[in-house]
Amino acid sequence: MGERIKKLKKIRIHREGTNELTLSALSIIVIGSFLWYGLDVKLPFWLFLVVALSAWFIALNFYRCPIRYFNGDTDKLVVAPADGKIVVVEEAEENTYFHDKRLMISIFMSPLNVHANWYPVDGKVKFVKHFNGNYHKAWLPKASEENEHADIMITTADGQDILVRQIAGALARRIVTYAKDGEECYIDEHLGFIKLGSRVDVYLPLSAKACITMDQPTTGDQTVIAKLA
Repeated sequence: MGERIKKLKKIRIHREGTNELTLSALSIIVIGSFLWYGLDVKLPFWLFLVVALSAWFIALNFYRCPIRYFNGDTDKLVVAPADGKIVVVEEAEENTYFHDKRLMISIFMSPLNVHANWYPVDGKVKFVKHFNGNYHKAWLPKASEENEHADIMITTADGQDILVRQIAGALARRIVTYAKDGEECYIDEHLGFIKLGSRVDVYLPLSAKACITMDQPTTGDQTVIAKLA
């Protein structure tokens, strides 16, 4: 699809975590100051500092947002929408929209992965729908349909419909979707963000050829997971 428009802002820390990281840092400073100046014994201060800073740096790692651009022609390519590992590569019935079999590729994101999501193909957003649901462990098969999720349907330039599903996991409690109905989308752009452990499913036409294998690690916006016919 022609030249790709790169709207991705150069951010090192994802905007979804900016407020939380700032407020938690201020809280650490306030509580730490109270413990340091308010108590004669300094052991509580050092214990608090070790625990609080460890948790803060874990959160900082979770909200990191590497700057990535796909190197090469994106025509007919499907790239990984997320960091993680492949947990499903199979033909599956998709009865919500297609009512037929699709090539289903699923990526599980652990709490240690980058949790930004990218568009897997160039195209146009056909619609975006959000569904409330359960919070099963994200790698379980039933999570795809029963867990809270957001569906983004993308139509490529040659008319192929690609379904991307953001799925909340056992810990995830917030799915953020930036995609809007009717707008053009491109590989390299952020599709959304999911907090904590979660999963992203991609449903492709059966004519698509998978380029990955089970348990293979993926890098969002970099790993080619399939090629469209």
